[in-house]
Amino acid sequence: MLASLARHGDDLVRDDSLKRFAAIWGRTVYPATTTHLTRAEFENHLVPLAGRLGAALRARPFDPTAAAEVGAALVAAHCTDPEALPLILGAVDSYLLVYCPPGGALSAAEARDRCARLQHSLAAGFARALRERTLAEQEALSRAALAAQAETEKALHTSEARFRAVFEGAAIGVGIADVEGRIMDVNDALTQMFGGMAQDVMGRNVGEMVHPDDSPDVWGLYKELISGERDYYRVEKPYYRGDGSVLWTDLSVALLRDAHGRPQYQLALMEDITERRLLHERLRYEATHDALTGLPNRTLFFESIDRALTASADDGGTARFGLCYLDLDGFKAVNDSLGHAVGDELLVAVAERLRACATAPAELVARLGGDEFVALLTGPSAQADAIALARRMLAALSRPIRLDGRDLSVRASIGIVDGAAGELGAAEVLRSADITMYRAKAAGGNRYELADADSDARVIARHSLTNRLPAALDNSEFFIEYQPLVGLADGAVRGAEALVRWLHPVHGVLGPDQFIPLAESTGLIVPLGRWVLQESLRQARAWQEGCSGQAPMRVNVNLSPSQLRYPSLVADTVAVLEESGLAPSALCLEVTENALIGADEGELRPLRQLADMGVDIALDDFGTGYSNLSYLRRLPVSTLKLDRSFTRGMQRAPADPVDVKIVEGIVSLAHTLDLSVTVEGVETGTQAEHLRILGCDTAQGWYYARPGPPERLRMLSLVDAAS
Repeated sequence: MLASLARHGDDLVRDDSLKRFAAIWGRTVYPATTTHLTRAEFENHLVPLAGRLGAALRARPFDPTAAAEVGAALVAAHCTDPEALPLILGAVDSYLLVYCPPGGALSAAEARDRCARLQHSLAAGFARALRERTLAEQEALSRAALAAQAETEKALHTSEARFRAVFEGAAIGVGIADVEGRIMDVNDALTQMFGGMAQDVMGRNVGEMVHPDDSPDVWGLYKELISGERDYYRVEKPYYRGDGSVLWTDLSVALLRDAHGRPQYQLALMEDITERRLLHERLRYEATHDALTGLPNRTLFFESIDRALTASADDGGTARFGLCYLDLDGFKAVNDSLGHAVGDELLVAVAERLRACATAPAELVARLGGDEFVALLTGPSAQADAIALARRMLAALSRPIRLDGRDLSVRASIGIVDGAAGELGAAEVLRSADITMYRAKAAGGNRYELADADSDARVIARHSLTNRLPAALDNSEFFIEYQPLVGLADGAVRGAEALVRWLHPVHGVLGPDQFIPLAESTGLIVPLGRWVLQESLRQARAWQEGCSGQAPMRVNVNLSPSQLRYPSLVADTVAVLEESGLAPSALCLEVTENALIGADEGELRPLRQLADMGVDIALDDFGTGYSNLSYLRRLPVSTLKLDRSFTRGMQRAPADPVDVKIVEGIVSLAHTLDLSVTVEGVETGTQAEHLRILGCDTAQGWYYARPGPPERLRMLSLVDAAS
């Protein structure tokens, strides 16, 4: 009962809020309407429309379509004055969220974004309905005009008095000219359109009334009419008034013939559509320009690039384009540290500088969104012009921008693409420019790079592999090869390192260096790493069961930096060990030296817990990182895996004395710290003997065996047992 009363109370509050919003809305818009309703009746008419906007604001999922229907309903209510739309949108922008709040379901930013999108949809629905209404009125007007034409022709043959009555009484502009184009008579409506002075029109020749914005075919139609090839045409045509202002007309011109069918007069019917044209242009501008910076937006840019890419050259096939894709370096830090308001001010300042750099008629600068800008150039020297423009833009941004009493340094990365029209589509050009821009960022930023087909292909292939990774794990496309770890003292196989491979359906077998970084970047490394651990321990169990009487073989599994930071690392490892039935000592986790450089105690805690359980921890690629030997004392490692770069000088006799001294020192230090030493990349017997003499414990490399299936390791182990 109480819940029902509460809901009823909420409904009353909501109805009251809607009525208040409708009242404010009505008072704002009513002066710009032509409705027959009183203001109170008009406000009541707005209540359900306000309710629709409020419901759309709160709806999940959000759909702004209802706002377009509201815009159409307002046109139907005679809100057709060009000044009505800004008043309508202003009231919605200022009061919709106040009187129709979405409640706690939406954040303030999301509610504001929805309100803005509702306004855009309302404006689109308003413009569409207004256009349809205007077209209907024009059609009615055209029918009336054609009827007037028929009546006029009849009047010419029957009664001059009746013709003058129709001519003077017409609500639309009517003019008569002879077949040579000299204007002979105009009515008052047409005179008023041209500023009220008959001398501005009378006596002039139609052929002189040219305007730069005339459509290309208008004068061709006129020539066909006066030559008798056509009897009628209709166009939108601008004219200059006597004061220099522009009059836009919906112009219908008919040819009047004499009783013998010979062309005698031209009859022009004009409707003043200047206000509608201005509204259309304003809506068009708002739809094609960025609200924050005033630059052309994504819509206008794609219209421009589509024209540039489909242009045909007039000079023998040399139509070319150039495109600069610019992204600010570190802009997110500005928003995060100084706030989005300062970030917006910075974008406005950047836009002004970029606009000042593109001054040629064939240069267009647009904002695609966020901190991404693009410049489009056309012409035979587009590549050189694009490079010059990129340099100008970088130079313009090199000067600090002063905002709120602080100087902000701005850096940008630019990708440049150029080519001949017709070779590429807009999507391909943008993709290449985006790839090239990120190549400039990767090279340090604050620079430009030119597009390179090979670089694009590598990035696209990388993206293809990244997209394929999740399905690859589900489809069992990964497999493991094992490389034996051999004791240098006795040559016995002590274990193996598990090396994951990807059997790609298109590219064949891929090594870990080709897909592990992708798995790291996508987060798939965690489930992939768990699968590798499960498979490796399952194989280690199989080896143990098949090698009774021999020392158990240990399996080494690589651990990526992302896995090291994964919260469930220890729990997952324990669960997999228990599932396999193996002791923790059967597992060695290899962590690269770079992953542990600078690690704090919190990051080392999972490794310490695993080491305390009996899992061996190996420091992989030792010597390739910071190589501060003092930090070894605090790491929970039991094995150093010496990088192959330290032992290449020992592949042949005599050994490189510098390499010998380095390895000797590392082995001595490792043994002092109670660490064993494994050497990677052993390729010759001479190298293996040098390492044995220096005291290294185990080794792996092609000298013993390349990575292969687990059966090969089993065979090597049997050979050791037999010898």
